[in-house]
Amino acid sequence: MIEAAIFDMDGLLVDSEPIWQEVAIEIFETVGVQLTVEMCQEGTGLGTADFVKLFYERFPWEGKSQEQVGQEIIDRGHERIGVEAQIMPGARETVRFFYERNIPMAVASASPMEIIETVLKRLNLIAYFSLWHSAVLEQRSKPHPDVYWSTIEKLGVKGSRCVAFEDSGNGLRSAHAAGMLTVAVPAPYEYDEPKFDIADIKIPSLTHFNEDIFNTLVQKMPLSEQP
Repeated sequence: MIEAAIFDMDGLLVDSEPIWQEVAIEIFETVGVQLTVEMCQEGTGLGTADFVKLFYERFPWEGKSQEQVGQEIIDRGHERIGVEAQIMPGARETVRFFYERNIPMAVASASPMEIIETVLKRLNLIAYFSLWHSAVLEQRSKPHPDVYWSTIEKLGVKGSRCVAFEDSGNGLRSAHAAGMLTVAVPAPYEYDEPKFDIADIKIPSLTHFNEDIFNTLVQKMPLSEQP
């Protein structure tokens, strides 16, 4: 049986990606780099440090360090998300699905811990989760599996008995590398991209998650671990 459900946060539980994109565009303008929404979408799922590094390597700037640019993005994003971000369709119902079945849940996000907590409190979801963990605390962020390995360890479960929900290609690669069952929930602009083919299940929205999909995931577990 599935022993835990682990959720990404930005773009999956909370509609924060447009806010992060807006903030990144504003902050990069201060160092003379003109980002577009499409360029920001290339870095979806990356931690802030890796996102900043991605564009510094393309457009080296002077005047501010990469660390300073990254911290300004985090600070401004934290402020706006705390007052503007809304829950994604189907997120609350999916969380309740696992809660009602007494299946522990966690968040494994590339966002810093304080932003994870801000979001979960704002969305009134924090009471449902056993724990939350940030890739900022790991040596490597997504697409590496480190944040999932640590979250699995903290939950005290096996990766092969957990399901991970991810909306980005980088996040999906992270969960897949950790040996987890995966549900991909891509944004419409990239839904048909082949990077999501590694997912066990792909759905256009959490509103599509249901008992049938849950049972399909159970059937995809190794035979030795099925009930």
